[in-house]
Amino acid sequence: MARRLKRRHYLRTIRSALKTLVILAVIAGCALVALAYIRERPQDLPWTQLQLDKPIGMFTGQKLAALSGDYVFCQNLLDRAGVAFSPLPPVGDGECRRDENIRLLEPTAGNTSFTPSGLAPSCPVAAALEIWETQIVQPAALEHFGQRVSFIRHLGTYNCRQIGGSTRWSEHATGNAIDIAAFTLENGQIISLSRDWNDTDPEAEFLRVIRDGSCDLFATVLSPDYNAAHADHFHLDQAERGQLGYSLCR
Repeated sequence: MARRLKRRHYLRTIRSALKTLVILAVIAGCALVALAYIRERPQDLPWTQLQLDKPIGMFTGQKLAALSGDYVFCQNLLDRAGVAFSPLPPVGDGECRRDENIRLLEPTAGNTSFTPSGLAPSCPVAAALEIWETQIVQPAALEHFGQRVSFIRHLGTYNCRQIGGSTRWSEHATGNAIDIAAFTLENGQIISLSRDWNDTDPEAEFLRVIRDGSCDLFATVLSPDYNAAHADHFHLDQAERGQLGYSLCR
């Protein structure tokens, strides 16, 4: 009897040890998979440093919005990404004070230009535009039309005003927003929101793809789906809403 009890205890010990080994093996396997993933996609982690030439990750939008508190780092990011710009001196008063805006310079030959030239957004908006243009707009243009976008037509960044029908100040009041109206392809074809948004052709699909992609990069994205005031443009801004702030995409 004692021998049988001893044998049962021995078998239970063996089974328990094997179960522990299996659990440890599973944990080790998961850790290796996680490590490999982190090495391949560090942009999906909240504590890794933002890089404008890396693929868009889960926290890219939050990292871009956080640039509002670190303009030196923001301008260094633009430098490293090869974005040509010049810092602007502080201008304006009160709610329309602009302390850290930049002016985008003409890009090198073959790269996309914003038109009219002389675009002067906040640095966080410029950083998001760089990722949007290279990782969202151009791939979508190649997929839908087999060619790149040569010009992006905007309606401006700075406008010292309140939001229409509201007492709240617009992000345009500090140049922390941009309105995008149209895109010109390499062959000269123009794709505009006012004409093409409500169609069912590749132009409309292209516009929706790049609208959806912008929602991963900007704090606020307003399209013709939002209201009549945005029927002819995308409104893109980097409104500060805190570390856990929400994003608005319509």
